Amino acid sequence: GTLKNKEISMEKLLNEDVVKQIEEAFAPMKESVHVMFFGQKEGCDYCADTQQLLEEVVAISDKLSIEIYDLDDDADVAEKFNVDKAPGTVLATKDGETVSDYGIRYAGIPSGHEFTSLIQDILLVAGRDSGLTQDMRNFLKELTEPVLLQVFVTPTWPYCPRAVTLAHQLAMESPMVQAEMVEATEFQALSNKYNVSGVPQTTINDGAANITGAVPESNMLEELKRITGK
Repeated sequence: GTLKNKEISMEKLLNEDVVKQIEEAFAPMKESVHVMFFGQKEGCDYCADTQQLLEEVVAISDKLSIEIYDLDDDADVAEKFNVDKAPGTVLATKDGETVSDYGIRYAGIPSGHEFTSLIQDILLVAGRDSGLTQDMRNFLKELTEPVLLQVFVTPTWPYCPRAVTLAHQLAMESPMVQAEMVEATEFQALSNKYNVSGVPQTTINDGAANITGAVPESNMLEELKRITGK
């Protein structure tokens, strides 16, 4: 039976049609994007699939590169990039040996609708521009305290990517903002901690605020102003 299992694991996760669509989406990319993947040897159900998914996406464009890390063996790198969950993914940029971190992270497999977030985020980082409104940019310039956004999602819910992309746009714009997609079912304890009952839920600063649903940028700005007292 071992041979059969091996054959299954070598199957592509992305079919040819999907690869073609992504190729077209990636065609205008001017700048490169560096993907950092953090796996873990024990108790990580989705690590292998996530790594394979990312490797297949990276293979689509020569503007993309990937490095594979282990949460335990590469604990120093994980700490530097604020990764504490596996599978963990960081979208960064790499210039020579220098990696620039925008605070864009994923905890869990970006599958289902979240695969859309991944592709959009790669294009976001490749564009080197957050695309946010001037009001939001002005607010983020004034930030003096760090802000952590954790967007709880499930792969089956179509409104989650909008919330994830917005959080990642904020991270892209400001060095003070870290934003993490959290796949709620893979990280049940954390979902329970923040009483996640509906997705997407954006938890700000470890529960200082919780926003349910994919809200417009203006609502997010109001909420951030409220909790930062700006």
